[in-house]
Amino acid sequence: MLKITELVGGYGDKNIVDDVSFQVSKGSMLGILGPNGSGKSTMMKLISGVLPLKSGKIEIKEKSITDFGAKELARQMAVLPQLHAHAFAHTVRETVSLGRYPHQSGWFSSWSEEDETAVTEAMRLMNITHYEHTQIDRLSGGEQQRVFVAQALAQNAKILLLDEPTNHLDINHQKELLDTIKKQAIEKELTVVSIFHDINIASMYCDQLLLLDHGKIIRMGEPHEVVREQDIEAVYRTRVSNHPHPELPKPQVTLLPGIKRQTEEWEIRAEDFAVSPNMVLYQSEVPLKTVSSAVINAGAGWFRTFINRHVDMNYNIDDSLIEMTGFIEELGFKPTDTVGMMTAVQTQDAIVKEYEASFGSIVIAVTAGIGNAVDVSKALERAVQVGTINTWIMVNGKLSDEAFIQAMITATEAKTKALHLEGVMDPLTNTLATGTSTDSCLVAATQQGEHLPYAGPITELGKLIGAGVFECTVEAIGLYREAKKA
Repeated sequence: MLKITELVGGYGDKNIVDDVSFQVSKGSMLGILGPNGSGKSTMMKLISGVLPLKSGKIEIKEKSITDFGAKELARQMAVLPQLHAHAFAHTVRETVSLGRYPHQSGWFSSWSEEDETAVTEAMRLMNITHYEHTQIDRLSGGEQQRVFVAQALAQNAKILLLDEPTNHLDINHQKELLDTIKKQAIEKELTVVSIFHDINIASMYCDQLLLLDHGKIIRMGEPHEVVREQDIEAVYRTRVSNHPHPELPKPQVTLLPGIKRQTEEWEIRAEDFAVSPNMVLYQSEVPLKTVSSAVINAGAGWFRTFINRHVDMNYNIDDSLIEMTGFIEELGFKPTDTVGMMTAVQTQDAIVKEYEASFGSIVIAVTAGIGNAVDVSKALERAVQVGTINTWIMVNGKLSDEAFIQAMITATEAKTKALHLEGVMDPLTNTLATGTSTDSCLVAATQQGEHLPYAGPITELGKLIGAGVFECTVEAIGLYREAKKA
């Protein structure tokens, strides 16, 4: 639909955009990224015809824009510039109605039912109908922005050029605006080209991204091809971390500060674990980076308080998350800063041990109940029954994301080996058990000290986890069996 070939242009003798080529098909949304001064707005002005080209070609449906008359081009292309200057005040309706000018034979002398429908629908889509008779200069910046987007939509052009459309908008209105634009692009097969400052928003909504720097294309493609740490860091000259969006197959970036983490040095020690009949409790003075399968705050995050709570074997609550949250609050802890697990095992029988290494140390805590042990390879043949082995691995060191995952794998293998050594059987299948039906695992690290990129059994950290989890699990199983005999 829109094709740009070897575009060159700028101001006076200075070329801001140099040899830019790309195309955008109908129904597709292209996001333009780049730092301040990279040439994004200049390129948009060249495409829209506000600035003359030095060289290159801009085509709409294989026809050069120089072959379109002014009104004809406006019927093909709607433009939302970054800034709007007002010579005099209009009402919201009057401002949106200006989008219909390209469709008029005179100055609104032929206002039609189609024009009225387009204006009404555009105001509805942008949720500004209730401002219809309000002077636009009385609106906030965000409200004005929605009015001008409505004006562009009322134009009913097949190409929509947007320069930072989410400027001045709060996060909810950003989402609503871009949801609307994306829906219009799909349903009406619009071709949308938009400049973004927010890389994450651009990644979420755009089919393709173009990364611009010093007027040249650095990279173009699907978001996962463009939002790469090395490219973003090189172009924006700042540190970032790349991670997946929680719901969409789109990359997101997190800005990394240029200052060091402002926390005191802290070491996790076994002697600081409080073991009682009610729970195993560990409190850290600094947040620990954590990955777990806990009841409260499962997944990844930073936490200070860690609880492995004893519950009755017949514990049966409709919403254990709410109940556990209340329990944490009653203790005076913050649920947002706490990882919480549950076990029917007597928590006073928890095994907590510290293991020294050249990089520092780790602390391992295990509670093991094996009354309902499960052979996972036979799980399809049996009904699920509650049983729990909870394993904590707390590391005095700086783990990579890969090391967190490897630590869990290594710990699981060590737990399974302990069950085999102890001859723990699945009582329903009469085969060796690999765990229980509700096992949970946690890996936490101070993220201070030596960098530990891996935690597999070939590494010192992995060897320590393997030996430690095996030893603690064996001892915990022994205590469980003794308690059952008593």
